Amino acid sequence: MSSSTLEKRDFYTVVNDRHSVKKYDPTHTMTEDEVKELIVNTQKAPSAWNLQHWKFLIIDKKEMKEKVLPIAYGQEQVITASIVVCILADIEANKNAEPIFSDAVDKGYMTKEIKDSLIGQIEGAYTIPDMGKDQGIMNSSLAAMQLMLVAKAMDYDTCPMGGFDRQKMIEEFNIPSRYIPTMLISVGKASEPAYPSSRFTFDEVTIFNSF
Repeated sequence: MSSSTLEKRDFYTVVNDRHSVKKYDPTHTMTEDEVKELIVNTQKAPSAWNLQHWKFLIIDKKEMKEKVLPIAYGQEQVITASIVVCILADIEANKNAEPIFSDAVDKGYMTKEIKDSLIGQIEGAYTIPDMGKDQGIMNSSLAAMQLMLVAKAMDYDTCPMGGFDRQKMIEEFNIPSRYIPTMLISVGKASEPAYPSSRFTFDEVTIFNSF
């Protein structure tokens, strides 16, 4: 599916049609171009200081999915989905500032003075305990939500999974210490509809100005 097709999709249709699907067609595969389109559009998610606190570990080989299965406590969708994406939080995303802002200066998006000021702010903020971890998890979660919406716009279904052994995931897939797994997301073609779900009403979840 081309980017022009994505642009013609109604956003509210995508939002309302997205559900967590756990049953997938195991015979369906995603093309390399589709995976690239998914990630390129996911990469447009917002992030603090534009540090892009994420990496995407794509698991598409059958034997690698089988390694994920026990790590994900036997959740079947990691085997039947076309791909599983492990969203990784970059806990050292402050190191991204120099290349990202240097590119922005080169393209005329900001001055060198602004770049130097921002890098100073970032390095100061990252001296706060757990700042890297907190920012990594928060911002990679924004990318995770973006991925699920982009996937639905591409006629794919998804399911976010927080229930998995993160340490075993790190060990089995040689994930560097700079990254920690935020969640797993299955992506594929549904073989059965998602389970029905309900939502709280507007009044039940909304408070104006103060409790």
